[in-house]
Amino acid sequence: MEQIVFYIISGLAVISAIYFVAAKNPLYSILSLVITFFSIAGLYILLNAQFLGIVQIIVYAGAIMVLFLYVLMMLNLKEKDEGKKDNLMKFAGIFSAGLLLVGFVGALRGYVGNELPVTEITEGVGLTKNLGRLLFNEYVLPFELASILILSGIVGAVLIGKKDL
Repeated sequence: MEQIVFYIISGLAVISAIYFVAAKNPLYSILSLVITFFSIAGLYILLNAQFLGIVQIIVYAGAIMVLFLYVLMMLNLKEKDEGKKDNLMKFAGIFSAGLLLVGFVGALRGYVGNELPVTEITEGVGLTKNLGRLLFNEYVLPFELASILILSGIVGAVLIGKKDL
């Protein structure tokens, strides 16, 4: 049953990601990206990483999508403003897709006829307590540097937004 749910959610993620790239209307593209983010959160939850799934929903499907929609409304993009794509861009896209396909085939070539390696899930995987212990013991310096970086970004955004200062 879990494998069927995995295939359904991952298929939805792949289809909505393809539609995100292929959509002509930017609004439809952003909405399909929201579906992709929710699907990825579902995959995290299936992997017993509930905290990452909730963070995926809050940060990406919530905050980042609001930012994208805000930028889309500010830019007021229209289809007629996009212009025509020349043949060089189409060739570059097809060439990149071919390289990606070759990479996938090369990566999976060793598993043809063999079973994919399976790692046993140990007790306590995906628990928030273990994540907090790791963040505040082993990775405290990168965690604090990331918080300083975020704080400086917030201060910079406020200074840019305020013209009176």
